[in-house]
Amino acid sequence: MPDVVFPLDSGKKFTDQKYLGHNRWHPDIPTQVTVRPDDTFRVHCREWFDGAIHNDDSADDVRDAPLSTVHVLSGPIAVEGAEPGDLLIVDILDVGPIPQEDSGPLAGQGWGYTGIFATQNGGGFLTEQFPDAYKVIWDFSGQTATSRHVPGVSFTGIVHPGLMGTAPSADLLARWNRREAALIATDPDRVPPLALPPLPQDAILGGLTGAEFERVAGEAARTAPPRENGGNQDIKNLTKGSRVFYPVFVPGAKLSMGDLHFSQGDGEITFCGAIEMGGFMDLHVDVIKGGMETYGVSENAVFMPGNVDPRYERWLAFSGTSVTLDDEQHYLDSHLSYQRACLHAIDYLTRFGYTPEQAYMILGAAPIEGRLSGVVDIPNSCSTVYIPTGIFDFDVTPSASGPTRIDPGAGVPRSSF
Repeated sequence: MPDVVFPLDSGKKFTDQKYLGHNRWHPDIPTQVTVRPDDTFRVHCREWFDGAIHNDDSADDVRDAPLSTVHVLSGPIAVEGAEPGDLLIVDILDVGPIPQEDSGPLAGQGWGYTGIFATQNGGGFLTEQFPDAYKVIWDFSGQTATSRHVPGVSFTGIVHPGLMGTAPSADLLARWNRREAALIATDPDRVPPLALPPLPQDAILGGLTGAEFERVAGEAARTAPPRENGGNQDIKNLTKGSRVFYPVFVPGAKLSMGDLHFSQGDGEITFCGAIEMGGFMDLHVDVIKGGMETYGVSENAVFMPGNVDPRYERWLAFSGTSVTLDDEQHYLDSHLSYQRACLHAIDYLTRFGYTPEQAYMILGAAPIEGRLSGVVDIPNSCSTVYIPTGIFDFDVTPSASGPTRIDPGAGVPRSSF
């Protein structure tokens, strides 16, 4: 096993650890550890809410989830000799759940969760159709996930970090804040909001205190979106065997990571759509000097996916176009067409006995494929959702005999009101 450079004690809160990570992006968040080019090492990661979500049959914890606290990230890790303009090579050698003996009540080895976030607390891709909070607990057995809340389904997970990236420069951070503030100003009272501005409340900044904490907390960017530094990209294929090339914006690169997922469908459509967990990552790093200019990677990471995807041979695909449920035509709106493809798939799965919420959770957590299938045929873009038929223990393909109805069981836990 590689040396653990960023250890975490699963019996303690994130803020009580030996090394204090962070939950905001800022160039002045202090480095916690330093590694060298060509080093191999292990990093422990907490579940993104630091244990606020529980293994039970109520979704009240998802309804009340403290979004101001996320994501709890391990790092920053400085890479010796990395300078602005370089490319940081990060190889994901291994990634997995918290070891069973260390997990205690935390999501990790043994279990994880998926949530539909209420519109008033984050929302999701289909928040207009699913405005309330729901939760599904998934149990792990080796690489396989099953759930007492979604019967008749089991699938092989593609374990991956939802979030990894380098620190922004001061100039890049200012660009983020400027453009996101301009977006918020177009509809400042929107629920859910158009973007999340800097928020000092619940900020964790690697041990900064006093006036320096106040300054950085007032400037630091929230970790919710993907940006030029990588960040919360939620790419399910960024898994074991992947190689990522991150732009370096500050001395040492200041690499951070977290938000581990046992599995996820393309788009992580319920917002907390992956199977969230805590765990570990084994990484190897190196540096390409001047790589940003050499390869034209001035902004946004480039990656080579690993080759450990589950092998599903048969798929059932659903399409959608850029027309609203109210029959309003939009012009080549691929976001809308993917929503319609997802709603098409959800409606189909309800014919087999699943509730709409259970079907929605399947699309968020199982390794579905999402594709932009047509973006040139005006006025309609066409998006598609591919569901592997092998994740069901019954036949979900259309037949003359009609759909096999299953018992949906207790169903997805809903928050109380």
